[in-house]
Amino acid sequence: MIDDLDRALIVATQGGLPLVPRPYQALGEQLGLPAETVLRRLQGLLDSGVIRRIGAVPNHYAIGWTANGMTVWDVADERIDELGAAVGALSFVTHCYRRPRALPAWPYNLFAMVHGSSRDECAEKAAEIGRLLGEACRSSDILYSTKILKKSGLRLAT
Repeated sequence: MIDDLDRALIVATQGGLPLVPRPYQALGEQLGLPAETVLRRLQGLLDSGVIRRIGAVPNHYAIGWTANGMTVWDVADERIDELGAAVGALSFVTHCYRRPRALPAWPYNLFAMVHGSSRDECAEKAAEIGRLLGEACRSSDILYSTKILKKSGLRLAT
């Protein structure tokens, strides 16, 4: 599935890219490769699905978002792909996904994360999502974060 070079690249990047102006060049120097090879191999790992994404994971509190609300929505299953795509396209939704319901206590199947400087700002954003969903939404709620948990994916042993 992956060779030794792919594994070395995964291990070198799983804690994050180097915080330098040319991170792929720095990785190449660390691994004894040209930056172009690093980029090509990472793209191959993305294309094959071995890694899902390369992206920044900001600390929301550090950039001024002190309210973080996971909005949850009960929408018709036959429309969730269409509605989820529309919600996920909103500029203020940082991630949006489908989850199975846990009836009868949990009717929600569409989740969309919003951030703001206050809970009122999150509620305004949730109201905009609600307007977009319209009559397709049967019920909703907002679950607010109370603390930051460390986010990390699977780590390969070095």
